Amino acid sequence: MRLKAPVGAGAFCMWGHSRPVRADPRPWNSRRCCGKIRRMLRFLFAGALLAGLVAITPAYADFQSCLGTLKAESEANGVAAATVEAATRNLTFNPDVLESEREQPEFVTPIWDYIAGLVDDERIADGRAAMQRWAKWLDVAQHRYGVPASVIAAVWGVESNFGKNFGTRPVLQSLASLACSTSQRPAYYRREFLAAMRIVGAGDADPANFVGSWAGAFGHTQFMPSTFLRLAVDLDGDGRRDINSVPDALGSTANYLHRSGWIWGLPWGFEVKIPARYAGPSGRRDKQPMAAWAARGITHIDGRPLSGGMQVGLFLPAGPKGPAFLVTRNFDAIYAYNAAESYTLAIGLLSDRLRGLGPIVTAWPTNDPGLSRAGRREVQTLLIRRGYDLGGKIDGVLGRKTQAAIADFQARSGLKPDGRASQSVLAALRGH
Repeated sequence: MRLKAPVGAGAFCMWGHSRPVRADPRPWNSRRCCGKIRRMLRFLFAGALLAGLVAITPAYADFQSCLGTLKAESEANGVAAATVEAATRNLTFNPDVLESEREQPEFVTPIWDYIAGLVDDERIADGRAAMQRWAKWLDVAQHRYGVPASVIAAVWGVESNFGKNFGTRPVLQSLASLACSTSQRPAYYRREFLAAMRIVGAGDADPANFVGSWAGAFGHTQFMPSTFLRLAVDLDGDGRRDINSVPDALGSTANYLHRSGWIWGLPWGFEVKIPARYAGPSGRRDKQPMAAWAARGITHIDGRPLSGGMQVGLFLPAGPKGPAFLVTRNFDAIYAYNAAESYTLAIGLLSDRLRGLGPIVTAWPTNDPGLSRAGRREVQTLLIRRGYDLGGKIDGVLGRKTQAAIADFQARSGLKPDGRASQSVLAALRGH
């Protein structure tokens, strides 16, 4: 992400699902209740049920009224009335963003699937190429804000695939829909809508091309509007803060991490080996001296003893049977960008690969590993050949139709129908 609201720059939120309430018919047995009492109780039950349905129904009918309030607040915040009217004239409610809010991959995807798709050979190669192309501005950002170029580039790669995917949803529509509905954090999105209107009012965004994620994050490194107002910088010196510009996006991201407490020269963390059946303390927040972890039998992944005076926490993203990491305050600085530990780990691992380090050594505790984006595209290709309608291009993105097709194929193949694009699914589609 949780209910954890989008904080910092990256946008996320926890999933959640409503279940219909089912009435037990037995209390209404005519042998146990007289007809008058039965009718009264049924009336009361129906009223309560109706009230519950109203409470969980998105406020479609009230959207225009809510939008009118947002427009008035925007004007009160100094945005010209003509600008507000032009920017909001054609805004309509979009219920799709509520579904997206409940399905953030950081929280509904197994960690081994999440990392497999974000830290794959393709992203590593693209990232190294992007770092070469934009070396000048990465160097400027690194020296000005004290954040390594590889970490800045890793955030860029995870947030927008190095500028290939900004998102296509109109930012103002998404934020208004989330603010004027039963979203999990309507007050948060209300503030973000007002921040977005200030950006438009200042001329830093054109409403016609102001697009981003379902939650309103935009630009190369997906800043939320309030984050843009606080922390975006004009790195290239053209007189305008513009995170659709690569230099400004890289500088703004470095500034964000710097302001979040990044310490130059300190790693985000590193993989370690823990004793078999380890049952000691863990968690990124429980930071202790390196010597304390060494005393518990923890070593570097290659067996070298721990040394140094750093305060670090033991992070076990898949429990004690999976990869283990000692993480520093810089891990927390990344976490501030997008408050999800899986996201933070992906940034750290990708930054290591971008600067030439190898992959993690310890296998994930699963007998059915996840797939890279190339593997996911192959799954989509083979599903289409088998007659499945995926409703779009072969892009490695596991949307609802792809997941439904995988689940159907799994059921027909005697596999667990969980909709995962895994090694077993790919092998079965290949006919192995």
